Amino acid sequence: MSGSASHSFKWRLVGWLVLFETVATLVVIAIAVGLLWVTGYLIDGYENGNVDVLKDAITRNQNGDLVLQETPDLTRLRQQAGNIWFIVRDKEGYSLSEGEVPDAFAFATAGLEHMNDARFRLSPDKNARPEAVVKWLESPAGSVQIFSGTEGELTLSRLLLSTTGAFLTIFVPMLLLLAFATVVVTPIVVRRMLSGLSHAASHAAHIEYDQRGIQMPVADVPSEFLPLVTAVNDALVRLDDGYTRHKRFLAQAAHELRTPVAILGARIASLPPGPDKTRLNEDVTRLSILAGQLLDLERLDAQKDEFRPVDLAALAERVIVALAPLAFGAGYEMTFEADQRPVMVTGDEASLERALTNLVQNAIDHGGRRGTITVKVDSQGSIDVCDDGDGIPRSETDKIFEPFQRLRKDGKGAGLGLNLVQKIAHLHGGYVDVARSASGGACMRIVLPLSQGVEA
Repeated sequence: MSGSASHSFKWRLVGWLVLFETVATLVVIAIAVGLLWVTGYLIDGYENGNVDVLKDAITRNQNGDLVLQETPDLTRLRQQAGNIWFIVRDKEGYSLSEGEVPDAFAFATAGLEHMNDARFRLSPDKNARPEAVVKWLESPAGSVQIFSGTEGELTLSRLLLSTTGAFLTIFVPMLLLLAFATVVVTPIVVRRMLSGLSHAASHAAHIEYDQRGIQMPVADVPSEFLPLVTAVNDALVRLDDGYTRHKRFLAQAAHELRTPVAILGARIASLPPGPDKTRLNEDVTRLSILAGQLLDLERLDAQKDEFRPVDLAALAERVIVALAPLAFGAGYEMTFEADQRPVMVTGDEASLERALTNLVQNAIDHGGRRGTITVKVDSQGSIDVCDDGDGIPRSETDKIFEPFQRLRKDGKGAGLGLNLVQKIAHLHGGYVDVARSASGGACMRIVLPLSQGVEA
């Protein structure tokens, strides 16, 4: 088995089943043979005692004549049976004999050449062991015919040898066929039995962090695995509760921030014009935007089904009008371009306005306080916010969307703006892309799907 399969439940089950089948078969054979041996059934009914011993003892001399070697088994047979008798012959006409054929079987000697296998009984009981047999067997001297009595008994060594032969010729093929069937059938059965668990695992693989109330299905899950699935579902419930408490805390914190931020903005507005007032206004605006974004995300997470048609061109124009004074005060010019009006998408207008506001605010903060900030709405449902600053290094384009990541350590933001913009775009089925403007500055693009039925 491969390394991956060795840890598989399916292949472990197959291995254990094959091992169990093999051991069970061997145990059954051993018990059956043992019972037959202990009860004497094999011994009492064994008819090849003489011919087995004679077969192993027959050989040929230098002249090709059949001769009998005195083997230990033959000596033991003589001791047990006393005087034995037999006739041994081959197809070439050579023969060997010892003792006198009993009168009851003397008639058979005249027709041995016509016999292949014969049994002679004096008792009328057909289940009794015959008193004489005729058999053709393979011996060290070749194929020979033996006519003899049946006095000998079955020895343990011959029993084991015959059992081994039967095992190799009968039981091994059966075991191989059974093992093959197990290897083929067990994976199919396991796959069908675990289909409910596979469905639950597939369902769990598509659970996203922002999905609430998701549970793994328990239908058709085997009872052995049901505690695991139930424990995972309980963990998901606890995670939902924790996430809800976390979101509620953020929403409450953002809501509580709006009042002191508004008070701070009003006090700054009363200050005389100057560079300090401009910078304070920028900081207060960032705080207000951040608090608003947190509230919008919380509202979106609970009301995704309440999206309505939104005109991106009109939305972008409102954002520019609102932030133009802040951009002019920071030393920028602003331009607005729209390929056509309106450009309709489906979404939450307040959140999309927050996202675009954040991108413009980001351009104001990182555009180098020079050049022009350009906002362009494309007819395909995209909004570009470009500046004439130093741009974003290619190595940082993926990192800037991570929370609390800032390009410069001395940056003024908290590192949450672009992460929140990306979340809003994803919630609307879109995405955020990073490019360079014609002057080499940063160009952030929000791409959103157009409303159904709107021609590009």
